[in-house]
Amino acid sequence: MIDVAELEKKVPILKDIQNEKEVFWINPDKTNCEEAMKHIELTMADVDDAEQRLKRFAPFIMKCFPETKDRNGMIESVLTPIPGMKELLNEKYNSNLEGTLLLKQDSHLAIAGSIKARGGIYEVLKHTEELALEHGFLKKEDNYEKLASEECRQFFRNYTIQVGSTGNLGMSIGIMSAAVGYRVIVHMSADAKQWKKDLLRSHGVTVKEYESDYSEAVKNGRALSDQNPKSYFVDDENSVDLFMGYAVAALRLQGQLAAQGIAVDAEHPLFVTIPCGVGGAPGGITFGLKLIYGDNVHVFYAEPVQCPCMLLGLATGLNQNISVQDVGLSGKTHADGLAVGRPSGFVGGIVRTLLSGAYTLEDDRLYNMMRALMECESIFIEPSACACLPAPSLLAAAPGMEAYLVAHGISAHMENATHVLWATGGRLVPEAVREEYRNTYLR
Repeated sequence: MIDVAELEKKVPILKDIQNEKEVFWINPDKTNCEEAMKHIELTMADVDDAEQRLKRFAPFIMKCFPETKDRNGMIESVLTPIPGMKELLNEKYNSNLEGTLLLKQDSHLAIAGSIKARGGIYEVLKHTEELALEHGFLKKEDNYEKLASEECRQFFRNYTIQVGSTGNLGMSIGIMSAAVGYRVIVHMSADAKQWKKDLLRSHGVTVKEYESDYSEAVKNGRALSDQNPKSYFVDDENSVDLFMGYAVAALRLQGQLAAQGIAVDAEHPLFVTIPCGVGGAPGGITFGLKLIYGDNVHVFYAEPVQCPCMLLGLATGLNQNISVQDVGLSGKTHADGLAVGRPSGFVGGIVRTLLSGAYTLEDDRLYNMMRALMECESIFIEPSACACLPAPSLLAAAPGMEAYLVAHGISAHMENATHVLWATGGRLVPEAVREEYRNTYLR
């Protein structure tokens, strides 16, 4: 049992979290990147290994998903300047946002239409490669297009992939696993949208629904998978493979920034804000970015006021040993992709000294930001993804942020800063649901 009253004395921000107030938190445990990496077993070699595996699978991906041919089988999103949104944020928040504002549109990734297309698809492909190599019908020097043959599909039908999800991870796992030939079971929480369940079923995926939350769906899915020796469970809370699939995004972003002539160094700081649920995707991206840019990149997470599980875990130091329900929050939010009550302990342990900070926002802001982005830039992203949109203005006005900039020697360089807002999902949202979102006003 967690003594919340005693915890409040040690963590003053906890009172505001309990009272469902929007909060801004600067991570006091963040340290020099070089020092932080000494305590993390994963390295750039692991990221490079993941990238090379994705390249080997490119012919297979193009064969199964022709829409990826224009990127040669790479599942990658565009990095888009959004000057109209910058102007609106300055006006709305009475801020003077300097630098360049960019939207990383993982919301429009091929196949799964969300950031989960990175980690989820990567883990399925890694498992597929391991099985194919083990059973002798694949060599690493082969053209992996052969895995799309009916013979291979028949082989993979003997195996099952299972995952617990609020929606987007389930879609990435389900769609790619079905393409390979696996039997697929996605365990989905009550927060998952019906259209996501319907889409999965249209791909031949078995969807098991739970009235409880994400954690219960994961628990039940893991238990069911453990009963079958030919079943593989994708563990969003603890998977190194998922994590590495997300980390590859940092390499891709590095290339995109360079292609746009954007420098990242001590005089040109990079700020990246990512919506956060259990932590796998933002954690992997954070790790990759810190490997590449070190102390010149500053990463923040955005969470709903009812589900700030990563912020809560890090701020209290309890990591996965505390849930939002433990402090009296419901865990219910319109941001279904972020509706997670307990953070990943694995991810929390890695980002504890890498993350710059986090903030929370009320659900009504998600819809307002969604409409604003559509109005300014004609880009649709789902409400969960919109958590990142107000970040630059919130950071500019946040208490303690000026001290942070001074401490990191960048207060005089903010006019040269680049702000990347990571849009995490939205492309596959049906038009009827988009219309519902557009007309949702919570205040």
